Amino acid sequence: MVQTAVETFFDEATFTASYVVHDPETRRAAIIDPVLDYDPAAGRTTTGNAERIVDYVASNGLSVDWILETHVHADHLTAAAYLKNALGGQTGIGAAVGVVQKTFAEVFAAEPDFATDGSQFDRLFADGDSFDMGAIEAHVIHAPGHTPACIAYVIGDAAFVGDTLFMPDYGTARCDFPGGDARTLYRSIQKILALPDETRVFTCHDYKAPGRDRFAFESTVRKQREENIHIARKSEDEFVAMREERDAKLSMPRLILPSVQVNMRAGALPPAEENGISYLKIPVNAL
Repeated sequence: MVQTAVETFFDEATFTASYVVHDPETRRAAIIDPVLDYDPAAGRTTTGNAERIVDYVASNGLSVDWILETHVHADHLTAAAYLKNALGGQTGIGAAVGVVQKTFAEVFAAEPDFATDGSQFDRLFADGDSFDMGAIEAHVIHAPGHTPACIAYVIGDAAFVGDTLFMPDYGTARCDFPGGDARTLYRSIQKILALPDETRVFTCHDYKAPGRDRFAFESTVRKQREENIHIARKSEDEFVAMREERDAKLSMPRLILPSVQVNMRAGALPPAEENGISYLKIPVNAL
């Protein structure tokens, strides 16, 4: 496997890890799951996290080919639109994003011309699709369960798995969002664990498991298979029972309402009203 260069950008406010991955030979790069800062009390977005990525790309002489989302996130707003304007590159997400868009277009009473076919993104990836990042060929694994549209990007020796897996001592993603399913997640994880043992696994979040005093984002397929507390030596039925019991006790993510409205639009805000202001809606008793 070709070794890729990976730089992690961590936003502790949302516990999100974003990545810049590049081909050391050609300096071509992809940005994965970038964060747009959002203050819910003020309803204001800022670009501090995105500017760290812009500075890194510039200082390392990289050219951005891709800005990639592993799914429509429910815990942070994406900076994909801002970074595309600043750095270029094509945006990409899983081809099943339309399923998510249809669900939440109804929840948020989206504007009548809101497209639910994923056309806000430049590229929709299906299971097994491949793409180039410089001299490195990457491929996509459709990994639903957390959401219907979740995918993992395998770029050289690195797999970016979104919320499907966390660090081995923390476990796996919740499955109680619309379209989520614990049994589907278990089967998706098996597809990721079928990658070569030495494949580096990069997760989208870390919350520091009990007893661990530092944030961590990188493991390997072997470590996930052998040590993940939700998966190792667990049958499918055991996993489903554990996941469904655990999910029933979880509260909604703090930023789910603003996040989904922006992320289903590839990082764009909803269209401005007649007064020139864009609004995010709060559906009452809907989720």
